[in-house]
Amino acid sequence: MEGRAVAPAAGTVLNALATGRGSAFAIDLETTASVELDDDGDGDVDGEIADAPDADAALIERCGALTIERYAEEAGRDPESTGATVRTESEVPMAAGLKSSSAAANATVVATLDALGLGDAVDPVDACRVGVEAARDAGVTVTGAFDDASASMLGGVTVTDNRADELLARDAVDWDVLVYTPPERAFSADADVAACERIAPMADLVEELALDGRYGEAMTVNGFAFCAALTYPTDPIVDALPAADGASLSGTGPSYVAVGTESNLDPVRERWERRPGAVRRTRTRTEGTTPR
Repeated sequence: MEGRAVAPAAGTVLNALATGRGSAFAIDLETTASVELDDDGDGDVDGEIADAPDADAALIERCGALTIERYAEEAGRDPESTGATVRTESEVPMAAGLKSSSAAANATVVATLDALGLGDAVDPVDACRVGVEAARDAGVTVTGAFDDASASMLGGVTVTDNRADELLARDAVDWDVLVYTPPERAFSADADVAACERIAPMADLVEELALDGRYGEAMTVNGFAFCAALTYPTDPIVDALPAADGASLSGTGPSYVAVGTESNLDPVRERWERRPGAVRRTRTRTEGTTPR
């Protein structure tokens, strides 16, 4: 009757807004979801976001409802009469380009499966697609964000076709990661898609680099291109070079990510800490979303 799961956040290698193909990598910042099922008969799913009681819980509610709809019968339950209460808490800032929505969706889907007794019985990519569908239903994403969701669900770095929700490649990476988050916030659904589509040739180049395993170069090209399209400053990326192996705007911003070794990122951290906002150090994560 109760389930719990933890999902990592992610950073960007390739933003999918230009061509529908994207790439992301899991980082060690977590979102936790707790789900309690009920048999009241109304089938309602109620959501709550810790420390943000007025925040829109439509995404996690839809994730819980869609998971019950798809898998309750497999667990011997009536999907129409099974409801749930979902609660998420996160160390991932919302609307900061660090895939907080994908992490919340994945954690909720897997926690709901855990509550149904199916925590290890559903293929992770299929579970990921449930969260992506819920994100589209809730209107929190333009592309469906299968790139972000797959990195969070599977761990490592993934390359995807978001138009088909298809996984093209997955690889394990071992980087120290620096995250700079300015004070402002930006919502993915508000991004200027037309401007992003105009830089499709650059996105094609980033995809080629990523599929060739040249992730650092890929994310740096992505960063310059999408900063231009989305009118963000490129100075934080320039600050990170040449010390970092790669640096980029993450998602549709406003956060930036840089990857490399701990010692190589020290001067980047010093430069970024002179800017308004928050800087944090973390690492890549090979483990994806898991029941806890």
